[in-house]
Parts: sequence; structure tokens; C-alpha cells
Amino acid sequence: MRAKLSTPAAIAAGALSADPQPVLSGPGDLVLRPWEDDDAPVFLAAYQDPAIGRWHTRQPSSTDQVREWFAQYRRAWAEETAASWAVTRGGGEVLGRLATGSWNLDDGVAGCAYWVLPAARGAGVASRALNVLSAWAFGEAGFHRLHLDHSTRNEASCRVAVNAGFLLEGTKRSDAIHADGRHDMHLHGRVRGDAAPAERVPRDG
Repeated sequence: MRAKLSTPAAIAAGALSADPQPVLSGPGDLVLRPWEDDDAPVFLAAYQDPAIGRWHTRQPSSTDQVREWFAQYRRAWAEETAASWAVTRGGGEVLGRLATGSWNLDDGVAGCAYWVLPAARGAGVASRALNVLSAWAFGEAGFHRLHLDHSTRNEASCRVAVNAGFLLEGTKRSDAIHADGRHDMHLHGRVRGDAAPAERVPRDG
């Protein structure tokens, strides 16, 4: 239950969940769509990739568990707490995942996270998808600020964030646990009204 505010909420309760989670289109044939149960095998396989597994300590163990996660994603949209999209080529082939969570609708703030499958890396998929999400979040959805964090050792994720216009705001010391111990985390943020990122030669995921 949301508390009574002395100021207007940035996003009114029910404004997002009143409609189905949207399908978002980007440059070329990039399409962000809600996850479907048939995506479970490719989602599960993604976490077998060392580069994804290294940075994501919460990992599914079976396709049944993946489908449970997908059901949680649908509930999160209905409850207006988070959303997760499959990043795809034309709505079909899955290229990666983009999620936004920790929604604070009163202040209009949300966090972001992403991964890209090995075959789709090096073409700017993650940063382009993050731009698509940002356009929706700052436009139709009504958010004011998006943020994300990543290990200071994860240089690829840092490039994604910067290429998508998320400024490096600082370092959170010893903030997250990975398989090899605690990591300092870079914090990036993008605020409505920030200049749109310029086109760059793809180097990120």
C-alpha cells in the first residue's frame, strides 16, 4: 500500500498496470517484448554462459523454474513493481534480457539491468535496447530517473551504460557479492531531459 503523499505522485497508482506490458520497437528490427513460456530454454541456457553467470548470482536451475520467473514477471507488472523484456530480433529470436525494477512510482525512479547472449554481442544490442526502454520510461510511462549498477570489473556493462547515456555517478564500495567475493559497484544514472546519447560505433553488448 502506498503511503499518503504531501506532493503529487510522479506516476499515479494503476496508470501502468491498466494496460498490458507494452511491446517496444527500436532501430532496425530490435523489438522488446514480454517473455513467453516458449523462451524458457534459451533463457536457461543464457546462464550457462560464463560472462552472464559471473555477474548474475541469482540463476534458474530448470526450465520449470524459468517459467515460474516469467509468472513472477507478469505479477510484477500487475503490481507495478517491475518489468522484464526479451530483447529480440523482430519479436522472434531472443538476443538478450532487459529489466527494470525497484520501482518507486511516487518519485518516478526505477533501476535497470541487462544481459546479451554471446552470439549477439559486439553490435550495440544492449545499449540500443536500453535507449528504447529509456524512451518509454521517460515518455509514456512517466518516470523521471533511471539508474543501474555493475561491478567495477565489468567493463562491458560500463560501456553499455555510457553508450546509452547513463552517466557514471560514483562508486558504491563493497556493495555486492559475486562468486569471487565482494565487489565495488559503479552507479550510473539517466534523468529525463538529459541529452540523448549520440550514435557510436558498436562495442558493447
